[in-house]
Amino acid sequence: MFPPKLIMSPIDFSDPSNEALKTAVDMAALYGAELCLVHVVPVIPKLPSVTAFFHEGQYEEELLKDARKQLEETAAKLSERGVKAKIEVGMANDVSMELLRIAEHNHVDLIVISTHGMTGWHRLAFGSVTEKVVRLATCPVLVLRAQPQGQETEKTDPASIAV
Repeated sequence: MFPPKLIMSPIDFSDPSNEALKTAVDMAALYGAELCLVHVVPVIPKLPSVTAFFHEGQYEEELLKDARKQLEETAAKLSERGVKAKIEVGMANDVSMELLRIAEHNHVDLIVISTHGMTGWHRLAFGSVTEKVVRLATCPVLVLRAQPQGQETEKTDPASIAV
């Protein structure tokens, strides 16, 4: 298991996940591991037929296409810096279970994931993807805490991550 050969970095394009990606890149460079960059698009509930003009299917396709494009750009930048990366884009009602499925399918050795720092009713209402991944993953999980709400952090573009 260690040193890891494949490190998964779930990315939702938020600042905390971009920070976790930096750590995953550092670890991949240190161990000569490959990165698996993953984004899961939550399924959009189907709208009543009266609202069919919204074309939710097309919207979901655009979300998937945009996520794939962003991950491909990030993987290309990492490749230029000598870090091998592959991408996975999924769609599911339960993001954490899809992350776990992808990790199992790819035989991931380590998951590097961030929290979003939600507490109180936000956490109760929205749950915690990270918490579920930690509880159910069959491989080690490194959890990076988000900055407490109200503290400013430097914005990070995932494509600009240096090794």
